[in-house]
Amino acid sequence: MRIPAPACWARRSLRLRLTAAAALIIAVALVGASCLLVVWLRMSLITGLDQTALQRAQVIAASVDNGTLARVLPVSGGDTAVQVVGAGGSVRCSSANLAGKPALFTFPPTPSGATPQAHSVRGLPLSGDGTWRALAISAGGRSDPVTVYVAVPTKAVSDNLAKLTLGLAIAVPPAVALLTGVVWLLTGRALRPVEALSAQTAEITACDLGRRLDVPPADDALGRLARTLNDLLARLDVSQQRQRQFVADAAHELRSPLSSLHTQLEVAVRHPGSADWPSRGPALIEESERLSGLVDDLVRMARLDALPRLRKRPVDLDEVVFQEVRHARRRTSLVIDQHAVCAARVYGDGDALARVVRNLLDNAIRYADDRIVVRLGVRDGIACLVVADDGPGIPVADRNRVFDRFTRLDGARARDTGGSGLGLAIVHDLVLAHHGHIHIEDNDPGARMVVRIPATEL
Repeated sequence: MRIPAPACWARRSLRLRLTAAAALIIAVALVGASCLLVVWLRMSLITGLDQTALQRAQVIAASVDNGTLARVLPVSGGDTAVQVVGAGGSVRCSSANLAGKPALFTFPPTPSGATPQAHSVRGLPLSGDGTWRALAISAGGRSDPVTVYVAVPTKAVSDNLAKLTLGLAIAVPPAVALLTGVVWLLTGRALRPVEALSAQTAEITACDLGRRLDVPPADDALGRLARTLNDLLARLDVSQQRQRQFVADAAHELRSPLSSLHTQLEVAVRHPGSADWPSRGPALIEESERLSGLVDDLVRMARLDALPRLRKRPVDLDEVVFQEVRHARRRTSLVIDQHAVCAARVYGDGDALARVVRNLLDNAIRYADDRIVVRLGVRDGIACLVVADDGPGIPVADRNRVFDRFTRLDGARARDTGGSGLGLAIVHDLVLAHHGHIHIEDNDPGARMVVRIPATEL
């Protein structure tokens, strides 16, 4: 199977690709600079020839005006061609190399006051097909005007430029090769720390996330990359430790109800005649419900750890609270006061917010003595939900720890009626997912759970 050129190129090493790109840039730069040099030098030399021709023409024009013009004008080395042509096209005088020649130039002179413009002409009898730079200026009086034509050859310029072009053509390829080799060496040296980081990263396994990469001393992109990778390894290490702890805690929590169910069923099977199913059945159902609730909480925590996308939309939080309070009243005989619930709208996931309110009410029902108070209001753009109970309360030292997973407090709040220790942890994670905050305050007596979530306009 033939691999497309871009894909094949992409599979090459980074060092090779960088060197090739640098070689291409160097080649283009040197060739472009050489072309610009040749063009600039040609323009400079041609301008010099034009100046030489103009100065010669001005000298001859001054001779015409003074009446000292000779019939044959001397030239040095035959490198200048001069003709003085009258109004009728007759040649008044010329340089020795054009003696006896008819008028060879036909372009008109530059108007008086304007800068004379040179022309490129070919076919002069002096050089075959050689190119000359020629210009014309007016001279003489109004009664006898003449035109002075002066031309200088460009052969010397062409020969010098040809030599320069040949020299550049010979010198540029070795220069490109030399600079490419330097880039290859420098690129290899620059990428050496990257290869070291790659080798160290390859040695790190899932069982060895505590290792860290060596950070280069320079505060450059490579150093920032190494620090970013170390931060990633630290987060992976923390996540793995948290996952292991979660699995261990989940196994520990599942062992108790499963062992209880297994023991009771095993006794009933071995002694079917002595099994009192009417009295044993509710206990089994209670254990199975506890197990089902625990599994449900574990699944929800696993989904929260996977960071799912919440289906956020405007939600009337007061309606969610009223609905969950109605459901909670069916599960308890405690008084649940909701008179302080006011309208509040937030941007979030309705099911997740319902879970937050449900878990808070379940926690309050588990520990309250007689009464639960639910409040909801909006202040300074923040929706504040409060669920307060009149139970034993939570010590200040434990108010952050209760949001950890599988946390159960000892002492006055140890009357756990089957909770999994995940309810408040789920509330904490869901509130954070809504960019909110939860904390615990004194209710005197009892505890007050306070949830703050950014509100939206009603």
